[in-house]
Amino acid sequence: QVQLVESGGGLVQAGGSLTLSCAVSGRAVNLLAVAWFRQARGKERDFIVAISWSGRRVNYVDSARGRFTITRDDAKNAVYLPMNNLTTEDTAVYFCAADLYGSAEVVGSSYNYWGQGTQVTVSS
Repeated sequence: QVQLVESGGGLVQAGGSLTLSCAVSGRAVNLLAVAWFRQARGKERDFIVAISWSGRRVNYVDSARGRFTITRDDAKNAVYLPMNNLTTEDTAVYFCAADLYGSAEVVGSSYNYWGQGTQVTVSS
């Protein structure tokens, strides 16, 4: 069973940066496609970025390209989401999700495993 635990959320001023972490257990992270989603209060869950299990394919939503990246550390069995130039529109609960041998899909239903989420709040 794959377990995902997000961390690194918090309060940051607009223009600032945060790096979220997704610690993976139960499977080697290099067998998993891992994605980041977010859900603002009262809104639907939105895709941000995903990396395929091979690491060769990465998909970004347009609003994240250039500000957010996704990195994977096989030795630490973790995936990270460095976020720069944050705006108040980035305030949300951020979730990581995983799928065994997945291909960086942008749809949430493609992922079988989800973390509990971490809150990111960007103040103006």
